[in-house]
Amino acid sequence: MSALPKPDAGAPTPAEAVKDLMLAHDAFSRWLGVAVAAVGPGYARLTLAVRPEMLNGFGALHGGVTFAAADTAFGLACNSHGRQAVGLSVTIDYLEAGRPGDLLTVEAREESLKHKIGVYQVRVSNQHGTVLALFKGTAYRSDKEIPV
Repeated sequence: MSALPKPDAGAPTPAEAVKDLMLAHDAFSRWLGVAVAAVGPGYARLTLAVRPEMLNGFGALHGGVTFAAADTAFGLACNSHGRQAVGLSVTIDYLEAGRPGDLLTVEAREESLKHKIGVYQVRVSNQHGTVLALFKGTAYRSDKEIPV
């Protein structure tokens, strides 16, 4: 009986390959300054440093920045299985205001995965562990494989 070939230790996982492909074409997320810390099947964690140009008129983090970072994590998580997925609906609850100099952690977790639908929860927190926002996204999963 022959042994199964061992995976190449240097080869990226499917989730990492999808991340690399997606971010190579995502000028907005690069401009935003998100840094992907980890990806896996149905999972993404990224960080974002709050810069002065991200603040609203009251000196707090603009909700659009929070939403955009959560949406990026959602996109990475829902496409991590190698099938092209798009958002069907999303909601966000803003719980606390982000502040200048905060380092945000944005963590997306898959809650449900079916043939055509995936549901994801995204938690946005600061460096103190304070939860700033909770985002829920529902994705439609196409039959189109992501070429990685």
